[in-house]
Amino acid sequence: MDPNLRMAAPAADLYSVIGRRRDVRGEFTGGPADPVVLQRILEAAHAAPSVGLTQPWDFVLIDDCGLRGRFADHVATERERFGASLTEGDAATFAGIKIEGIRESSLSVVVTYDPTRGAPGVLGRYTIADAGLYSTCLAIENLWLAATAEGWGVGWVSFYREGFLSELLGLPSAIRPVAWLCVGPVSHLEGVPDLERAGWRVRRPLAEALHRNGWEAVVEPGD
Repeated sequence: MDPNLRMAAPAADLYSVIGRRRDVRGEFTGGPADPVVLQRILEAAHAAPSVGLTQPWDFVLIDDCGLRGRFADHVATERERFGASLTEGDAATFAGIKIEGIRESSLSVVVTYDPTRGAPGVLGRYTIADAGLYSTCLAIENLWLAATAEGWGVGWVSFYREGFLSELLGLPSAIRPVAWLCVGPVSHLEGVPDLERAGWRVRRPLAEALHRNGWEAVVEPGD
């Protein structure tokens, strides 16, 4: 068989997973998180590329209801503060948007970044200090796509103060919390992102993001 034909189905599956991935808030079932599936998802995250092969991430698994409740209360406070900063029209739209599924999801995964891992001579980070942080974000994306492929959902909660989360989890001073991820089985994944359905923003077409050989030259259709 032509090797290109053998690759067609897996490639199609990959693009399908990318297209179906959503930031999940309200679709978690709260059902048991199969440890075998969770292990596969975490292994996919851990397989992400990293600057200087430092693998600067760690994964803090959280299934304690008390911890999740304290974090959810903190997020609710920050949500109120953000809402108060908006114009009247935006505040009205924001009021109807669910921003997290902390209590509803099966568990949470906090992904952290350790800038000291492999330091000081991190190959590839000499001129770009944030390269390690970018690597951690790649691990998060791997986790998200793997969860989607498994029929699970992931929701990235960003309404929190890093200092609060570091203290809540007892993180060492050098460790930075990058993401609180709500993870677990879902009833379904929405076809359209929540913020688009709520009228908060519309997605930007790819054509508006393309440039060629510099910022000023846009890529015209058919180029």
